[in-house]
Amino acid sequence: MCCKTHVEHGLDMFVAETKSYPILTELSEQEKLSTKCDYCEEAALYLVANE
Repeated sequence: MCCKTHVEHGLDMFVAETKSYPILTELSEQEKLSTKCDYCEEAALYLVANE
């Protein structure tokens, strides 16, 4: 989960760890309210995953 500031870093880390291309999905409004960025304390806006 990444905020707008860390989305590029999240994508880079995913590729480095999995050696595959990620899918970037915008979180729903409900998920945005309850989910923190993995790299800071800001609200997460995106999910970086392979499915």
